[in-house]
Amino acid sequence: MRNATATRQTILLESANLFNTQGYKATSISDITKATGLTKGAIYRHFESKQDLEQQALRELSKLMFQEIRMAIRNAPTFEQKFEAIFSFFEKNLNTSLYEGGCPLLNAAVEGDDANPLLRMQAFNMLGELKMGVATLIQNGIDFGQVKPTVDVDFYCTVVVATLEGGIMMSKLEGTDAAIKNCISHLRNTIATITI
Repeated sequence: MRNATATRQTILLESANLFNTQGYKATSISDITKATGLTKGAIYRHFESKQDLEQQALRELSKLMFQEIRMAIRNAPTFEQKFEAIFSFFEKNLNTSLYEGGCPLLNAAVEGDDANPLLRMQAFNMLGELKMGVATLIQNGIDFGQVKPTVDVDFYCTVVVATLEGGIMMSKLEGTDAAIKNCISHLRNTIATITI
């Protein structure tokens, strides 16, 4: 007899990689049964529907992404080094990611349109978590005297997140890391201008 927790985790990880590489709409339950070696019945014993599986798979991808970013930030001692850890994460994970298919936030955001409002909400929440993390770093930098006190936290938070995600999108489309490298170079200069 299979371990229910292990089976559920296998379904979650295999489907997350499929959703993130093939797309949420394009991935069928049959694709997931082939990847896991399980029956449709086994999958539906663990997840209410394909939509439920999509949401939980994106949560799993989100958890992996944010755990890695938090660990890198935690080990960085200064404001600029904490941002360098974020930049390094995005640059490194363009090609050698923790999961297949690239940035799960970008992939879900592209597919999370009005036809799939639950996926859109999940991607929106993921974006909110990323923005809140960046905003917290900037605010902590202000509080600890490492960042100019007049800095508009929301403005810089938006610039950092939009530039990173845009750089990832361009690099994926162009098949080269030039765009993300250029975006990160620009962000390094931006962070330097607000650092004391």
